[in-house]
Amino acid sequence: MAVRRAAFRIAGLLPQRSDWTAVRRNPRRDLLAGLTVAVVALPLALAFGVSSGLGAGAGLVTAVVAGAVAAVFGGSNLQVSGPTGAMTVVLVPVVASFGPAGVLMVGAMAGVILLVLALARLGRYVRYLPTPVIEGFTAGIAVVIALQQVPAALGVADAHGTKVWAVAADAVMRFIADPAPTPVLTALGVAAAMLVGGRWRPQLPWSLIAVAVATVLAAVLHFDVARIGALPAGLPAPSLDFLDPHAFVRLMPSALAVAALAALESLLCATVADAMSVDQHHDPDRELFGQGLANLVTPIFGGIPATAAIARTAVNVRAGAGSRLAALTHAAVLAGIILVAAPLVAGIPLAALAGVLLATTVRMVEASALLALARSTRGDALVLALTFAVTVAVDLVAAVVVGLGAAVVLALRAVARTARLEQVPLDTTDHSDEEHRLLTEHIVAYRLDGPLFFAAAHHFLIELSDVADVRVVILRMSRVTTVDATGAHVLGDAIARLRRRGITVLLSGIARHHDQVLTALGVADELPRFPDTPAAIAHARVHLQRLTGATSDRG
Repeated sequence: MAVRRAAFRIAGLLPQRSDWTAVRRNPRRDLLAGLTVAVVALPLALAFGVSSGLGAGAGLVTAVVAGAVAAVFGGSNLQVSGPTGAMTVVLVPVVASFGPAGVLMVGAMAGVILLVLALARLGRYVRYLPTPVIEGFTAGIAVVIALQQVPAALGVADAHGTKVWAVAADAVMRFIADPAPTPVLTALGVAAAMLVGGRWRPQLPWSLIAVAVATVLAAVLHFDVARIGALPAGLPAPSLDFLDPHAFVRLMPSALAVAALAALESLLCATVADAMSVDQHHDPDRELFGQGLANLVTPIFGGIPATAAIARTAVNVRAGAGSRLAALTHAAVLAGIILVAAPLVAGIPLAALAGVLLATTVRMVEASALLALARSTRGDALVLALTFAVTVAVDLVAAVVVGLGAAVVLALRAVARTARLEQVPLDTTDHSDEEHRLLTEHIVAYRLDGPLFFAAAHHFLIELSDVADVRVVILRMSRVTTVDATGAHVLGDAIARLRRRGITVLLSGIARHHDQVLTALGVADELPRFPDTPAAIAHARVHLQRLTGATSDRG
């Protein structure tokens, strides 16, 4: 049975017949969309390859291989995958510590992790990520990518530092000592052309136009700028030489970071693509499966870890794509460029690619969304600022952990504040004067509202323990929404303190599943339970009459 269930789950992650039904609807439109995306993706793939430390060729290989594999096996008809800026942020330290082979092995390990996540059906849980964490994370990545481009934009080749901001600062100091204006003007010119041209004629591929113009000017005017250099005329031969079992443990933290980032960025990108389209809905688990296969296969051809790219996916949707054929066409066009136009690509100035990424970082950040979050609540502003700061100062994984931790603590604090312990009046209808006196002088009813869990339990302990001048306490629990182990134990502790003072405690209206928690933990087993408060009041009245009678007899 378990084998059959596992086989059924794997079959659900593989390409479906319905995936290709959409291809037959309008293949011409998909082909044109794929061509458009390839034009936009070319300079980005080159730039991210250079920024990762493995070179422009690795970026192109990633766009081709990962783009094709993810298009076939992914969970979205509109996604376009390849190298991304966020991924390069994680890879730069890996290159510095373990070299190119370490990056390839990290990619393969991340692919396996993503496949496990897909089989465990964990893709759906990304929807629970708080918006301030996502926005702070994105803004922080944009700043990190921009800092990574500072050395190339300044024409400094030997900047050093342990963190990206330290490398950027070192590059600035070296530039001040020996300024070279040409790379700076090239980078700023390309970035300005993309930003201004994108507003003026957004339908044109300004990144490719700007890079082409910069390349021609550098060749004609003999600019003294660093260039990409020779690229392989074709995909590298598949190889597993990068595998090193001895480095497995040391590379695992980086692999987990890459897998987490690939899952996060791909699923967020798929959500954005669904929102931009009319009738498209992605499968989050299949998307993880497709990204896992892509990252497992790409290192074999020398490519860097990949994920879905929001910029390229958005271009794909706006170009009218409706099926996976568009993403496959994008990969095929880039493969053709590798085979045919590699010598032309080799002459592109590195400063021009830095300009492409600088413009990309500006587009990544929506200032209005950040300001709106910062003004919404102090909690959201705190989570946003923490996530942003840790992303820039430490690393991406730590940023997500810190941001989520802060968001959870603030959410628990807000939920705990909704929990109340309120004294409520008793119904004294149809009672004699003597009974009324007993009720008002010796019986107190408290209504517990909201969750009784670890974040709110201490509040109940203090209030219940302060009850004085009563003989019977009725705890009305019909409005309790949640009971956890901590809340149950604290409730039991408060009840024990009351009983040691000779106060009788009764429970009314407790839900069956909440009572099961108390019973399982051995809390208040001996206390009487009543279905409603009137029954508890009747029991308390009889109990007090017995106590009064016993006292009179002794007198």
